[in-house]
Amino acid sequence: MFSILRKQLYRVRPFLLSLLVGFLGLMALAQPSAAQQKFSGTVFFDYTFYLSNDGPLTTPPPNNPNFKNNFMHFRRVYFRYDNKINDDISFRLTLDGDNVDKFRPYLKHMYVQINNLIPNADIKIGMADTITFKLAEDRWGYRSVAKTLLDGYKDVTGKDIDATSADLGINISGKILRPLRYQVMLSSGESYTKPEKDKHKKLSANLQLIPLAGLSIVGYIDYEKQDVGANAYTYKGDLFVEFIPNLTLGAEYFVYRNDKNLQNGERYDRSGLSVFGRYALIPEKLNLFARFDYYEPNNLAASDEISLIIAGVDWTPLHSSLKLQPNIWVYNYKDPLKKNDLIFNLTFLMSF
Repeated sequence: MFSILRKQLYRVRPFLLSLLVGFLGLMALAQPSAAQQKFSGTVFFDYTFYLSNDGPLTTPPPNNPNFKNNFMHFRRVYFRYDNKINDDISFRLTLDGDNVDKFRPYLKHMYVQINNLIPNADIKIGMADTITFKLAEDRWGYRSVAKTLLDGYKDVTGKDIDATSADLGINISGKILRPLRYQVMLSSGESYTKPEKDKHKKLSANLQLIPLAGLSIVGYIDYEKQDVGANAYTYKGDLFVEFIPNLTLGAEYFVYRNDKNLQNGERYDRSGLSVFGRYALIPEKLNLFARFDYYEPNNLAASDEISLIIAGVDWTPLHSSLKLQPNIWVYNYKDPLKKNDLIFNLTFLMSF
């Protein structure tokens, strides 16, 4: 019995050691300026029901009596540590876990932010948010319900567009004039879950024009060399309207162009469009939200387009740390052989 226990302890020893070192490191950081620190966490939990049974997602596979047409799962868990050292330097560490067979912990953020080194700008160095869809995600406001168009593109279509929410690199955000802001990022191009596999880097940039309060127009482009003679680009445009009381509207359209994506020797593009809105029916208590997405995985292929409608309610029954967000997803497929998928989620957002 003791030999079995000893073997088990030996197996978990590296994990326990890492955990202890991490905890002691955080405690050491905590000593100098406790008032500047913040620990926070966020959990996305779903109870999902398939309301259809004949679509690509909801059709029970043959000979599988255990097919789940309703299930509970933790979709995402974040744990974050922030330390504002002074007005010019701050640090962030975020652990991210998603539920794929079992919880897999990732290091999503680990960066230092430096303010005012460049006038009217801040610099993030390390594993930080990318600038690809962060502005759209902030306006959509319901990452707990669904990823934004680019973030969730591969989940819906199965086709990669090389977009990630965080990456290792250098990110500069600033403003030239009050109505003109910019962001530039040089990153590994591999996302925060993978090590860098080649010498090529991704260069991203956007320009945000605010012609009047509550109206934003954003242009975005990124570039990454793939192989000899092969390049990849993403072109994107956003429009955000926020000057109507309690209402936020947004739209984003993109084209992903990769020289390695070929059909019969001809390059094809991937693209998509998203239009969304949210309205505070009772501010800080009850919101309504809706979104329409259109996906074109291959502009040279016929009948591969997918559209997705998401609609729901955001209710804060007791405190802002707990939100109930019942929502419905309707998938529509251009392929006449594919029937619609209809899915209901009872989403719980818990935060501290």
